[in-house]
Amino acid sequence: MRQDEIWDTETALSYDTPGVGMFAPEALEPAVDRLAELAGGGRALEFAIGTGRVAVPLAERGVPVSGIELSRPMIDRLRTKADEEAIPVVLGDMATARAPGEFRLVYLVYNTISNLLGQDEQVECFRNAARHLAPGGRFVVELGVPELQKLPPGQQALVWHSEDGYVGMDTYDVLHQRLVSHHFRFGEGREARLSRSPHRYIWPAELDLMARLAGFGLESRHADWRGAEFTAESGSHVSVYRLPG
Repeated sequence: MRQDEIWDTETALSYDTPGVGMFAPEALEPAVDRLAELAGGGRALEFAIGTGRVAVPLAERGVPVSGIELSRPMIDRLRTKADEEAIPVVLGDMATARAPGEFRLVYLVYNTISNLLGQDEQVECFRNAARHLAPGGRFVVELGVPELQKLPPGQQALVWHSEDGYVGMDTYDVLHQRLVSHHFRFGEGREARLSRSPHRYIWPAELDLMARLAGFGLESRHADWRGAEFTAESGSHVSVYRLPG
């Protein structure tokens, strides 16, 4: 599964869920608040900007936002909310593409760095963030913690969500540090619709080493956008890395 095949027109048209899920105010507003604070009045760049879930409300806060995005259909969906002048977007890979100008903040939300399926590509993503930042600039990564402790010995699959009409399941390849997220959607009939996305999961310590290779230091790590303490039981983290100067 290539990323350009996953983020196609059908996915782009169904991606937004206004008011619920990751678009719910309780999920979105703390992220926008924190990113606006970290931008400090400067320019921000979102890697994998998608349909503008975060970028549009951040721009509405007065933060100048640009983006990099691999999927043309996702950009087209973003363009129904904000034009190129309001939120400029470069079509390309977040590990290599270059957006014009210098930024105070680069951010990457909702596990998106794991869409890069090799360690080398993930390291290059950090280096690309560093290339875009002014001295003292920050790179923010929101990422889940691998749930391997929940896998019984010999089992490779984990159901992480279940509700009427939907089951979410991850299958793990622990040898290659990969997982595939499976999303089953169904009604009252016998048929279900399946969508899948591959990921390379990253432990926090490995993420910190990637940051060091790109010249960053870890400034803070919390369990969520509101600043909850990150512990051994946390299922995700928001990590803020900063360049010297």
